[in-house]
Amino acid sequence: MNSPNPQDSADSAVICSAKGCRAAAVWVLAWNNPKLHTPDRRKTWLACEEHREHLSQFLGVRGFLKDVVTLAEWEASAAGR
Repeated sequence: MNSPNPQDSADSAVICSAKGCRAAAVWVLAWNNPKLHTPDRRKTWLACEEHREHLSQFLGVRGFLKDVVTLAEWEASAAGR
């Protein structure tokens, strides 16, 4: 999926992780698979407004979803680390 931190390119747009979607991402869905990842590990998917609920449900049904925050909140918390 897409990284919430684009690689040093001003032209890089952060896009939704939904298959085939090219819309700008505004949400970060933090998740982990407890069978594969340590409890503190967080993988991320990005979502536009339209796909946030669908992607959240996909991860939630599997018990993987840990947090949903705006991209701005995620970037602010990452900058504070």
